[in-house]
Amino acid sequence: MFEDATKRPVHLRARFILLVFLGGALGTAARYGLGFLLPVDAGIPWSILVANLAGSFLLGMLLESLIRRGPDVGLRRAIRLFVGTGFLGGFTTYSALAADTASLMGDDGVGLGLLYATGSVLLGIAAAGIGIAVASLTRRARR
Repeated sequence: MFEDATKRPVHLRARFILLVFLGGALGTAARYGLGFLLPVDAGIPWSILVANLAGSFLLGMLLESLIRRGPDVGLRRAIRLFVGTGFLGGFTTYSALAADTASLMGDDGVGLGLLYATGSVLLGIAAAGIGIAVASLTRRARR
């Protein structure tokens, strides 16, 4: 948490806050753009599903790759905060998943809403696991 006893914790350092803010702004913009590429079809918000699954996969890959390279300091920490917490945090949106699920359920689609929510969470967990496995296998192949 502290790099040394005289420094502030990471979450209180302006440069790290700025990295997360900038990454989050870019990730949110990317998710918004994805909405134009994948519009709602048959009441299903495909862009949110794709963003959450891709983000889960990429976050799994990113964190596995970073942890295998050493401690969370310096450039690795900056990448984790900018890309992982910032960009992928802004790109994925489980709050929109909840709102979309409620909307699907409110349109007399309780079954579709439950399938969408459950499928999104379970597929997101699987995507993160696959991302971790891909990063691990890629790292081994490079050795």
